[in-house]
Amino acid sequence: MLALQLLFRASPAALLLVLCLHLGISTAQEDIRKAIILDMDLPQTARAGDEVTLTLKVRTELRECMVIKTYLISSKPIDGAFNYKYTSCLCDYPKTFYWDFQSNSTVRIAAVVDIIRELNICPEDLAVIPIRENRVYALDTLYIN
Repeated sequence: MLALQLLFRASPAALLLVLCLHLGISTAQEDIRKAIILDMDLPQTARAGDEVTLTLKVRTELRECMVIKTYLISSKPIDGAFNYKYTSCLCDYPKTFYWDFQSNSTVRIAAVVDIIRELNICPEDLAVIPIRENRVYALDTLYIN
């Protein structure tokens, strides 16, 4: 009878041990997806007055769609298509944006992607806005010879 009582006293500890072994180590905190991932392609050098193409590939690791606005900022004023702003729905497949422009001097360029709230962009207006990381940018320099 005494052995049976000892067995029942140890059962909460044994149950906790079995529960911990069954659950294992949680990796929930390690599985963080990035809202926006950028891949900017810009030639390193060009001649003054030559047309240059900047390519920006935007993708997400989220499972939901987002409305994004994409645009360029430069350290010196640049006219023309450089100032175009794109608004698009980003889902599980990457989007690629192109800007063709000319520069007469070396310039630092930032490609910026904002996650915004705007209707009639994503299908059925189903889009998320992350609490963090609502603006992402990539920097590069175009050197003019």
